[in-house]
Amino acid sequence: MSAPTTLQKPKDVYRLPEDVKPTHYDLTFKTDLEKPAFSGYAVIDLDVLEETSVITFNSAAIKLQKCSIKSDALKEEQTEISQVADEAQERVAVRFEKPLPKGSKAQLCIGWEAPLTDNMMGYYLSSAPHEGKKRNYALTHFEPTAARRAFPCWDEPLLKATYTITLISREDTVNLSNMPAIEEHSLAQKDSPEDETSLGRLSRILASFVANEPPATANSGWKVTKFQKTPPVSTYLVAFANGHFSHLESSYTSPISGKTRPLRIYATPDIIHQAQYALDLKAKVLPIYEEVFEVEYPLPKLDTLVAHDFDAGAMENWGLITGRTSAFLFDEKKSSLEAKKRVAGTQSHEVAHMWFGDIVTMSWWDNLWLNEGFATLMGEVIIMDRVYPEWKVNSSFITDHLERALDLDAQRSSHPIEVDCPDANQINQIFDALSYSKAGSMLRMLANYVGEKEFLKGVSIYLRDHLYGNSVTRDLWDGIAKATGQDIPKIMENWVLKIGFPVITVTEKEGGIHIRQDRFLSSGDVKEEENQTIWYIPLSLLTTDANGKSSVDRSIVLDKREMTIPLDTSKPFKLNAGTVSVFRTAYSPERLTKLGEQASAKNSVFSTEDRMGLVTDAFELARSNVSKTSGALNLINKLRSEKEQLVWNSIGTELGRVQSVWWEQPKEVRERLNALRRTLFGPLVENLGYEYSPSDSPDIRELRTLAVSTSAVADHPEVVKELRARFKHLQDTGDDSRIPADLQRIAYRIAVQHGGREEHEAVRKLFKTPSTPSSKIASMMALGFTQDSALIEETLAFTLTNVQTQDLPYFFSGLSANPASRRKLSGFFQDNFDEFYKRFDGNFSLGNLIKASFQQFTSEKDAAQVEAFFKTKDVSKFNLALAQSLDKVRVNAAWVERDGKDVTDWLAAWNKENNA
Repeated sequence: MSAPTTLQKPKDVYRLPEDVKPTHYDLTFKTDLEKPAFSGYAVIDLDVLEETSVITFNSAAIKLQKCSIKSDALKEEQTEISQVADEAQERVAVRFEKPLPKGSKAQLCIGWEAPLTDNMMGYYLSSAPHEGKKRNYALTHFEPTAARRAFPCWDEPLLKATYTITLISREDTVNLSNMPAIEEHSLAQKDSPEDETSLGRLSRILASFVANEPPATANSGWKVTKFQKTPPVSTYLVAFANGHFSHLESSYTSPISGKTRPLRIYATPDIIHQAQYALDLKAKVLPIYEEVFEVEYPLPKLDTLVAHDFDAGAMENWGLITGRTSAFLFDEKKSSLEAKKRVAGTQSHEVAHMWFGDIVTMSWWDNLWLNEGFATLMGEVIIMDRVYPEWKVNSSFITDHLERALDLDAQRSSHPIEVDCPDANQINQIFDALSYSKAGSMLRMLANYVGEKEFLKGVSIYLRDHLYGNSVTRDLWDGIAKATGQDIPKIMENWVLKIGFPVITVTEKEGGIHIRQDRFLSSGDVKEEENQTIWYIPLSLLTTDANGKSSVDRSIVLDKREMTIPLDTSKPFKLNAGTVSVFRTAYSPERLTKLGEQASAKNSVFSTEDRMGLVTDAFELARSNVSKTSGALNLINKLRSEKEQLVWNSIGTELGRVQSVWWEQPKEVRERLNALRRTLFGPLVENLGYEYSPSDSPDIRELRTLAVSTSAVADHPEVVKELRARFKHLQDTGDDSRIPADLQRIAYRIAVQHGGREEHEAVRKLFKTPSTPSSKIASMMALGFTQDSALIEETLAFTLTNVQTQDLPYFFSGLSANPASRRKLSGFFQDNFDEFYKRFDGNFSLGNLIKASFQQFTSEKDAAQVEAFFKTKDVSKFNLALAQSLDKVRVNAAWVERDGKDVTDWLAAWNKENNA
């Protein structure tokens, strides 16, 4: 059975009527940053598909003027006789006296005005420091359904149209949009009453009805910037901005046509000096994308705009990428390797969208994964590996994305990758680890199974078959099927359309292994009706011959409930070699012990990726009651001679999770868990020290950061003392040279956690005047780690009045990770729920606040209290985040109750054996 072509229901009430279709928008905006407010005027060309006297479009948060319509068939201009707004559906229906005939063409003309607010949606306000004050600028963020907050439109991705955008602004500002500017001049100098061009007419209209001044004086000090017409583009990818921006410039030469295209990165003057790296990275990856996709980047330029206020990480507006400072700023002398990787990955991810999402766009939001899964795999792995092979991005993908996806997808409250999105409330919530990380992991598995070369050839076919159009899942499978000759829809159907993923249970028998697939739930209580899916699973079986040489068979597939595979179990073997497939593997306790021994052996046949997978599988299977936590602890205890940073990262992450879940267990148990972490990571600190050298490999640099950070969090006395001394030097002198950029986050945290008011105020000062985005993030998270009750209360209060909306999740993250402040944070969020709800209304971040406030709890009593609180609330905008948080609380509660004694006994025996 092949995958359905679409989940779209064209006649559903949440979709616009199909009687007219826009083909071109002529939009003019006037931006007044001093008021602050904006207004606009649109002439929208329509194809009339069915006879109608009512035109319905999306509009929200803007005040519409009276509109008119011109029809080529009626030969006259009509003015509306009624305008009815449906605020819940964010649409407006305009009625005209005479119906527009089917097959005719028409032009809708309408003006509007609205305040510029700082809600980070639609056309919104941001600001930057300038001469000791804040200076405003404005930019757009329309994904997924906020274009309607800037102009009346048919705000659905399938309804592509071309755009001509004109911006009217103060003369000393810079205007940006998707396309290059083709004309710019002073409004007062050129436009006159005799100027009846479209530009002149619209400029005068705006000057009179927006400025609230007599037309004779309204034009003074204003200018007009007109931009080139776009190709067909979806509303959510339209972009423009106005402000006092500076820029850096570069270019790249297309390997396909030989054309040289200008590349720029824009930012306010206070931060532009940190934007060079993002610009250079963009120039590196663009020609690689063209070669891989065999499709030239089609626009005349590609800009990036760095914003001080931004809800998401970044946004792939066609020709004008936008994003927050941490996504695009990097200082070679002051930023960490983590920051560099974030900028590179983000810029490459957004450039990937120029093809996946912009040239070819999903037909509806149920296919969001077509955009985000591909940008994740292509931008952060396949392309990044060609630019920075030393970063081992294919390996780090396991922790950055695969584990993130499996963690969410193991919950009963998960959803399929391709999920119905009935309204904007649901659409916002699927920008999650499933649309990005699980989709990317699924595609990585497919590429590994069919071969990366063939996979990319299929992607190229898909893109070229749907240039400037829209697509659904089946279209992609058809492209890869053409390149590989395989039945891709059959292979991938259940991975996309079904919820969850499998666990494969391995039972050893004479002459081989018997394997069985079942749905995996972290709660460990899969019901029969939840276990009906049979996935098509590439097994990637690693085996070893008599000479100790290993090989991987990528042809074996489990496409039924169970099967038997002949092999010699006396030699090392492992399913999911390279941890490339989307499943967990459950071995017997005896085999898991043996795997640990084999993984820790010198010249082990198991790769770095294999060892990472063994560690994460062991702990997650323990959490779900498939195995015992003591078995997972045994495994990592055997890996203490490990050399690879990525494996150590997996070990540190899993032990940190146990420590976090066991936060309300007896003090002796918690101290022994910390002692275990100290004995594992302390020797690494002794070996690597605290100083970073330009000659360090990325692995060494990251391993040092991990070792110092984990040891400090585990209260290693020497490490804590060293970090406090380094921060004290900064506190006393203002000189931060003794805190390497890579240790900034842990140094700030330890200073606050082990200090008092002086340290807390010192970090708060760093938050107010950060040298880099990394420094700001480090300070925001650190402020949440104070152990002093009064300072916790002050920090909570501080978030209400002194923190930008985009930065609140960082404060919540620190407060949530601190056992001393978790319950206070939860109560604070509940006490101020209405304010937070209003502040984050429609933003992506609301779900993050919900999770930070509640998912760290570990008792059924806490889960019941949270449910009771939200029983009378409207949870439609965060119902998924709430359900996932409650799932996590209940899973953690069951884990502690079930394995509490198991962990206590293991730690007691370990403590006795090691005299820890």
